[in-house]
Amino acid sequence: MIIEDQELQDRDTILAAVGHHPFARHALGRAVPARGYRRDGAVLWLVPPERGPAGCAIGPAEPALEICVALATDGTLNPGHRLHLPRHDRGLLFDRLAVAEHNDWDFHWTDTSPPPQPDEQRVVRLTAADRPALEALIDESFPNSTSRPSDPRVVHWYGIRDGDRLVACGADRSQGDIGFLAGLTVAPDQRGRGLGASLTAGMTRALLARHDIVGLGVYTFNVGAARLYRRLGFTNTLPLSSIRLA
Repeated sequence: MIIEDQELQDRDTILAAVGHHPFARHALGRAVPARGYRRDGAVLWLVPPERGPAGCAIGPAEPALEICVALATDGTLNPGHRLHLPRHDRGLLFDRLAVAEHNDWDFHWTDTSPPPQPDEQRVVRLTAADRPALEALIDESFPNSTSRPSDPRVVHWYGIRDGDRLVACGADRSQGDIGFLAGLTVAPDQRGRGLGASLTAGMTRALLARHDIVGLGVYTFNVGAARLYRRLGFTNTLPLSSIRLA
């Protein structure tokens, strides 16, 4: 069970416990109530589930999972809750937690401007009038995207047009203390022309004007995207596993 001296009572205490890691700075919004737990080098924090994943953790995988098991046993974590945890083998969960989904991904971040890209000047901030075009592009090129024009987490949308047609888009989902890129996609018939690099570079430069760090997430199977992001300066990486409790 969690004991009293392992509890972290607020956002500032949690951030101090993890050395103000960029992932924690992103995941912990400034106005979001949070409480954390520390065990054997791992720190796990909880936020209201309606504000994103119910929990996130940094540190060694085994003690982070031990905290999850304790919180699930006492009813603090419930079926359906999602968590971002240190990368772990699925076998570590066997007979300990009932998990409905398990995905591996990497959190990348940078504090430097990317090298200029050929079509970067075409990246523009979109407006409410672009919403139908955004919906159509996402439906065509990234139907499983968790970022949508109706998503309240999106601060701004950016895109690239070819004439009157929107051919690339991405969401600024910054929260907490750092910028965050999400939902980047290019129309299928426009891929291979460098638009993804131009969009990423343009958005990164725009967000670095407001934040000292910009981050993004990419699934481990998306090798091409990860290679592109590293080329653009996103060379810092935190390996994570996301789970949804059954």
